[in-house]
Amino acid sequence: MLWESISSVVLGLALAWVALRVMPGRLPSAGPVLLAGALGALFGAFLTHSTLGSVHVLATYAGAVPVAAVAVSLLIRPRGRRPVRPAPAR
Repeated sequence: MLWESISSVVLGLALAWVALRVMPGRLPSAGPVLLAGALGALFGAFLTHSTLGSVHVLATYAGAVPVAAVAVSLLIRPRGRRPVRPAPAR
């Protein structure tokens, strides 16, 4: 279980690093992105491990990567425009 946790965190960090390189202007600074990738992969590995058991190591990694991708994708900002602020109420 310890090696699965460490490996899934490394996979999440690698996924977050790739996302930072592919979309540099659309993600915040590197710290929150790397943290979201690592924690997302750790949660995905925990969820998959507790569902399938300790026999399915590759499936645990396969469950960690999509959860890390979803966690990183929540940090993506819209392209080009600044967010529009609503007009004040009168």
